[in-house]
Amino acid sequence: MGAIYLVRHGQASFGSADYDRLSPLGFEQARVVGEHLKGRIEQVDAIALGNMRRHRETAETAIAAMGLKTEIIEDADFNEYAFEAIVKAHRPDFHDQSVMKAELAKSGDHKKAFQHFFEAAVARWIGGEHDHEYEESWPQFHSRCGGALDRLVQHLGHGKTALVFTSGGYIGVTVQRLLDLSPQQAFGFNWHIANASITKLLYGSRGMSLQSFNEHGHLETVGDKLLTFR
Repeated sequence: MGAIYLVRHGQASFGSADYDRLSPLGFEQARVVGEHLKGRIEQVDAIALGNMRRHRETAETAIAAMGLKTEIIEDADFNEYAFEAIVKAHRPDFHDQSVMKAELAKSGDHKKAFQHFFEAAVARWIGGEHDHEYEESWPQFHSRCGGALDRLVQHLGHGKTALVFTSGGYIGVTVQRLLDLSPQQAFGFNWHIANASITKLLYGSRGMSLQSFNEHGHLETVGDKLLTFR
């Protein structure tokens, strides 16, 4: 059997001008997951990642902690869905960030308010009634995520091991495909995928299966401050 470890990126910079970069805590999470994987995996045959900055920063930090010099495959199909476009399709007035910030500020807890709003925006996206309004619809996202994984397996061949540095949305839709869940069920647990967590897949002649999901014990062992979800 071959194994593919899906590693969610470390904490990104929520609320900053450039979300697509790791926070200082995110770099620490990436180092810790790298050290954990170093002691867990004997041989890594390939490393894959999306082309987002947070993917590369997580990968580079973890790889350095593991002491690896392994082939790296960059594939944009491992990228996250375009959350900004999903938000703006739900609330076109949020094209003006000042409007969005003012709306979220009314709640007194802008992170919680954003999460509530974002869940509604995602529900609209996966609902299927507005596919024509999105540059990448839910079915298109679902298809490209599966294609990236299929190409990686073909590249690896029999009995190999790969690391994939990606995002929560990609991990969620992969688990959904393997467990034959509805999109709504997939996103029900997708919100709880921890930064720098590990989801392990096994593949072989009988196909692919889910071995573990959202492992984050390696973060908890060094203190609660490393366990984040956004």
